[in-house]
Amino acid sequence: MNADYPRHRRVAAWGVHLYTALGLPIAFVATAALYNGDDKLFFLMLCLAVFVDATDGTLARAIKVKEVLPQFDGRRLDDLVDFIIFAFLPALALPVLGMLPEGMDYIAVLPLMASGYGFCQERAKTEESFVGFPSYWNVGVLYLYLLQTSPWTNVAIVCFFVLLVFVPIHYIYPTRTRMLRPITIGFGYLWALTMTVLALNIGADWTHKVAVYSLAYPIYYFAMSAVHHVRVHRVPAQ
Repeated sequence: MNADYPRHRRVAAWGVHLYTALGLPIAFVATAALYNGDDKLFFLMLCLAVFVDATDGTLARAIKVKEVLPQFDGRRLDDLVDFIIFAFLPALALPVLGMLPEGMDYIAVLPLMASGYGFCQERAKTEESFVGFPSYWNVGVLYLYLLQTSPWTNVAIVCFFVLLVFVPIHYIYPTRTRMLRPITIGFGYLWALTMTVLALNIGADWTHKVAVYSLAYPIYYFAMSAVHHVRVHRVPAQ
């Protein structure tokens, strides 16, 4: 341990790492739910994991865990949890929930391979961007499930976003991209709450309509990412 920091700071730093690691038991519960046919609990666990992922970075920066515990790589732990939650479990859900055409379960491997590539890129993240389509497979699979799109439509959508992983477009990093950050975060919180409510009410008559309306945020996200990408690559005036 770093003896330069008092015990309570070290305990707090380990607490943040433990908080990040909660994604692992959450993933375990989600996997059990998936194989027990409890789609509601599965998607609810993914939403809970996203909440942990969205808040642990703020805690880590506030407590300065890198300085307090330099011997422990919290980013590596975060990447491990993120791959399971954002890539592996959504990919697993595609065949288990019957979202792919018969005999084409292998399609679920494509987002896994693409995400493996994306997670290992040194430039996958910059100070203000995700570079290449971020592994938002949990969101995509939830939408496909709520909207009850056809298996062949699901294949087309999955393959399209797999290709986007390899295209170096700069996507908005909600907590870091300065452009319209308060709007992005505020709108994002409202959208995340909506998606959690939808996950809790899968199968209700009204979820399809609300899911369609909630697409306003993904549309905003991709539109603003296009603007952000142009800003990043704008050639300075001579």
